Amino acid sequence: MDRSIIKNIENNVAYLRLNRPDVFNSFNREMALLFQEELDLCAEDENVKAIVITGEGKAFCAGQDLKEVTSPDLNPGFKKILEEHYNPIIIRIRAVEKPVVAAVNGVAAGAGANIALACDVVIASEHASFIQAFSKIGLVPDSGGTYFLPRLIGFQKASALMMLGEKVSAEEAEKLGMVYKLCSSAYFESDVRQTAETLAKMPTRALGYTKRLLNKSMSNSLEEQLVMESELQIASAQSEDYAEGVAAFVEKRKPNFKGR
Repeated sequence: MDRSIIKNIENNVAYLRLNRPDVFNSFNREMALLFQEELDLCAEDENVKAIVITGEGKAFCAGQDLKEVTSPDLNPGFKKILEEHYNPIIIRIRAVEKPVVAAVNGVAAGAGANIALACDVVIASEHASFIQAFSKIGLVPDSGGTYFLPRLIGFQKASALMMLGEKVSAEEAEKLGMVYKLCSSAYFESDVRQTAETLAKMPTRALGYTKRLLNKSMSNSLEEQLVMESELQIASAQSEDYAEGVAAFVEKRKPNFKGR
């Protein structure tokens, strides 16, 4: 039986591939729990410096597998789906102090779209699209969508996209600021790899601190944020990576960061 999550690690980058292509990589309980397990393993593995999430086949992720929620035998119920599947996934993506790249290779719908938007860097193939599909079946956006999307593209645009359930092309997503970069399909995988490996070679402790600051910036006052910046800047200045970065600058060579 094929695993619903395929993981491989190359050059300090963990690639997590959603692997239910016959249902556009939609989540069932087994895949959601395995995904959380793999994210935890990546967080704990010192050899993993960056994480890439992508989909097998033509889709990134179509969100929830509706066959599961409409099955009298398999349906775990929305309370369990949210509290045990999607909410823990979003929390893990934001909590892991390593850069997480969403490589959106195709359609990202519903929870699939919002998992992508929760990542630190979103790279979209020209074949990618994003849709807040919830309103189409009488549901509200979940998986952090109402938190991240208005902050990325503004309240008015996010409100309209969520209520109308309109599909957003990769090109429009880049213009709106939903994604960092749009790539042609011919260069998509190589661009994703290059970006992820670049991140993995950077001072990842400082990147983790940056992620922590960005998380808190959503709720902190300016004064609170300045205090936190000071604390983490002092911690960064005491790291091996800072010493290496300064030495490399003085010696006019490329730094060799260790994430320490």
